[in-house]
Amino acid sequence: MNRSGLASDTQSMSWRPMILSLVAAVLALAACGGDDSSSTSAEPEAQLEGPTEDVEVIRDWAEALTESDIDAAAAFFAIPSQAENGLTYDIETEEDARLFNESLPCGATLEATSVEGEFITATFELTERPGKGPCPGSGNLAQTSFVIEDGAIVEWRRVALPGDQGPRQTT
Repeated sequence: MNRSGLASDTQSMSWRPMILSLVAAVLALAACGGDDSSSTSAEPEAQLEGPTEDVEVIRDWAEALTESDIDAAAAFFAIPSQAENGLTYDIETEEDARLFNESLPCGATLEATSVEGEFITATFELTERPGKGPCPGSGNLAQTSFVIEDGAIVEWRRVALPGDQGPRQTT
């Protein structure tokens, strides 16, 4: 301070860089997000309920379908099994499983699963898939209920999302 009791410009100038540095450091740390478990990312982690092995069957089936690997997608279906996508398909042979999977116009990314009784209901984001042509619901959500036994899909049922009018043949 000078004789008048006021801080001189040189004294106040020495604090400014320190204060600005401190503010910049605090803002930089806040922007980093610190602990990954508390930060939100562009893609939130899927909320998955149900036996891990069964959820993996659903995820792996969806990935095979999304890659247009119809043989791999069909291999997840038990023989016999049943699929319902507006119409009911009795899957009696591997070829039936192939035809059903080939009929699905979209790929799917698993977003969430929930369990009710023997059913695991999966929520998917619909995606394009190579060689199939346009997916009419790309970017939208769809739900399918599965019954998984011994690592295979026994029942596959397209179900309505909460608030939807009813199931549509899109997945």
